[in-house]
Amino acid sequence: MKKTGLFFLDFFLAAVYNLVMYENLSRDIARIISENKKKNFLSPFACKDESCVRRKERDKSSVLRSAFWRDADKIMNCPYFSRYADKTQVFSLRRNDDITRRSLHVQLVSRIARNIGKALALNTELIEAIALGHDIGHTPFGHAGEKILDGILSKYAGRRFFHNVQSVRALDKIFNYNVSLQTLNGILTHNGETLEQVCYPKPMDTFDELDKTLQRLYYDGEFMRSLYPSTLEGCVVRLSDVIAYVGKDRQDAEKTGLKEESGFAGEKLGGFNAEIINNLTVNVVENSYGKNYIALDDGHFESLKAAVKENYGAIYDNPVTRKNLSALKPMTEALFSSLLSDLKGNRRNSPIFTHHLNYVKASHYERSFPYEKEEPEVIVADFIASMTDDFFIALYERTFPDAPTVKYSGYFD
Repeated sequence: MKKTGLFFLDFFLAAVYNLVMYENLSRDIARIISENKKKNFLSPFACKDESCVRRKERDKSSVLRSAFWRDADKIMNCPYFSRYADKTQVFSLRRNDDITRRSLHVQLVSRIARNIGKALALNTELIEAIALGHDIGHTPFGHAGEKILDGILSKYAGRRFFHNVQSVRALDKIFNYNVSLQTLNGILTHNGETLEQVCYPKPMDTFDELDKTLQRLYYDGEFMRSLYPSTLEGCVVRLSDVIAYVGKDRQDAEKTGLKEESGFAGEKLGGFNAEIINNLTVNVVENSYGKNYIALDDGHFESLKAAVKENYGAIYDNPVTRKNLSALKPMTEALFSSLLSDLKGNRRNSPIFTHHLNYVKASHYERSFPYEKEEPEVIVADFIASMTDDFFIALYERTFPDAPTVKYSGYFD
């Protein structure tokens, strides 16, 4: 009886293990990567530190801090970096400390991308800088907030708003941190809403090219589709952004009671976040090692597309997820109009001055163009984009104390 019981236990455990779909690198690729790590090998396709380009001839690589290490330091010390902690990823207006905020998301992107980059012998310090900064210009309330602000800015200034463009603006214009061209390019082109099976770098060699690209994007949203990172490191972050959110959003959906994580179609990716991350990481390394591009095979790419599409139907476009978000549009419009009036009327006690303009101007970084001379509509958009979810609600309620507002789902609802 004991032997029979042990047999069935072993059979059961083996069956459960086989249901967990963890893929592994091929022996040849694993061996090469292992040998290269021992030799500190750097891929000929990696972005070298000496290739770093900045607007100002300073912040060069040193024994203590390499060029792109400095970029990560600059980004983490930007005042907007700490605001990641209260910017929700997908599930807004909920009192739930276990739901992903952008502070966690950018770290997950960094971890996944550095893991891939290390295996491919790329510059992991550049990867980290891009990953940590890629959402620093994101609005409160996720992509819903981004779409609302885009519509308002289009109406008031005939200008588009995209969070990746705003992330570059925050680090290069608002605070003028002298961040490298390679890092800013990777941030600009991360665009996790666009999927491609193969990502080839597209050169961007000068800040003049960057500036012209940004200027065009302010008025031509379709131009975004033509953008690709200028480095393999940027390509890795671009894909890792998707890898980081597709399974994690499913975990969050389960935490909110929206849908069980295991209730999604698995296919080749696996049914759980850990499997998705592992299997896509393995596949991209397997198909990209020694290449001048980043790629997934046909099966994994089609499964990733299907998974993202399923997320839209079950999570992002779900009425439960969108509940309460519709009220944010008139609230944002009212707040934008009020702040714009205060700015144009030079009302110095307004939060547009006390909590934004004065704050930005206090930065010790030199500017070729005074920030306060920007278009008023752009300054207001900068301020709203920089807000956390809670700050936005608090400012709205302070500005319009008698107006209806949104209701958070409580911890015990």
